[in-house]
Amino acid sequence: MKKVRLIVQMIFFLVLAIVVFQVLGEQDTQQPDGVDYTLILPADRYPETLKHIREAIAEGESAVCTIDREGAEENRKESLKGIPTKKGYDRDEWPMAMCAEGGTGADVEYVPFADNRGAGSWIGNQLEQFPNGSRILFQLP
Repeated sequence: MKKVRLIVQMIFFLVLAIVVFQVLGEQDTQQPDGVDYTLILPADRYPETLKHIREAIAEGESAVCTIDREGAEENRKESLKGIPTKKGYDRDEWPMAMCAEGGTGADVEYVPFADNRGAGSWIGNQLEQFPNGSRILFQLP
């Protein structure tokens, strides 16, 4: 009798685990309307850059980036216009220059160059698989 009870309990917990993992997996693949992919930024790796992104979004900048690589050079020129360089720092833009939402009016903050370039490289590697026009939701932990 004990063996039967133990087997029933094991089957119950196995089925419960399968259901939970299926539900969690479905939630991970669902995207908000108009978004192709959600990118969760690594909070502990690039704290200064992520702090800037978080603040810019809180102030009303878009959390969604529509990839527009061809427009990046012009967007960067417009967003950084009139903002002088500063030794040891990058002028970090949000939305990024490679986003259609970037350019004139982007939020610009001085961020230590190692932090900013590390974040830029990480984000670039994550987005290289997506074609222009892809809409990426940036999610901060």
